Amino acid sequence: MGWIALLLLAAAAMAALVLLRVDRLLWSMVGAALMLGAAGYAWQGSPMLAASPAQPDRLRVAEDPSLVDLRERMLGRFTADAAYLIAADAMSRAGDTRSAARAILGGLNRYPQSLMLWTGLGTTLAMHDGNQLSPPAVFAFQQAIRLAPEHPAPLFFLGLAQVRAADYVAARRSWARALALSPAQASYRRDIAVRLALLDRLLAERG
Repeated sequence: MGWIALLLLAAAAMAALVLLRVDRLLWSMVGAALMLGAAGYAWQGSPMLAASPAQPDRLRVAEDPSLVDLRERMLGRFTADAAYLIAADAMSRAGDTRSAARAILGGLNRYPQSLMLWTGLGTTLAMHDGNQLSPPAVFAFQQAIRLAPEHPAPLFFLGLAQVRAADYVAARRSWARALALSPAQASYRRDIAVRLALLDRLLAERG
């Protein structure tokens, strides 16, 4: 395909020379330029390879908007530390989980006792590590649990990371504990219960 495009370009250039009535003395200069370009392409290009669309440097990370809504109902939204998570969400949606983690770490430098930011850091690090619970991600979740041992959010999002890592038995324990810690009147209690029921069905099917 590369050679065909190059030949078409040369033909178009010659046609333009004729139509524009360029002095024939200049034709040799144009021809030399075209030949130089062809030689460079043959040397450094890959004319025999089929064309293919360019691929982005990073894969986009699919994000469920309902999880953001659930997180905000569990941990709040209109707080100073939440602004760092909102920025990190935008970076994660663009596939830049490294920058997302850095944004959250910047927030933790200012709010080191933020339950919201430690929970978000655990989730973001797990995503950055290919949905695997790496030691840094586990540490972040543990810090969140240490800060608020009776809050369901760290356990729920730990369970979510465990599901993404295909560790369904551990996820079941985390979600069961998160449900037990959820107040009866909390708007998010049903969300956790539904996910736990679906996980139980999956575990039953797997035997």
